[in-house]
Amino acid sequence: MKCLFIVLNDTDKLDDLLESLGNNGIKGATVVESTGMAHRLMSNDYSTRFLGSLRTILNPERETNYTIFMVLSDEQIEKAKIAVKNVLGDINKPDTAIIFSMPVDFIEGVRI
Repeated sequence: MKCLFIVLNDTDKLDDLLESLGNNGIKGATVVESTGMAHRLMSNDYSTRFLGSLRTILNPERETNYTIFMVLSDEQIEKAKIAVKNVLGDINKPDTAIIFSMPVDFIEGVRI
């Protein structure tokens, strides 16, 4: 089992992504509104001295993103990756998403 994390920067795609995950047999996920470190630092005075140049790279109007996480089998991880790519396309493009997984030693309270 693994915990799959999706940090969704393209927030307009949240519902489409959740629907695509469901259509691929993934029924349970937690969605949390989140903020990236660079955006947080850019929003205070420290940013003008240290991170001002990042404004040209990042989208300063986007204040939040969504972090989606779910515990999945290895087979479901592959289906989730396909669902992400079907909705978002090439996630290596800026301001789309980041996905990664981490091993899960145990889980209680949920059937997988």
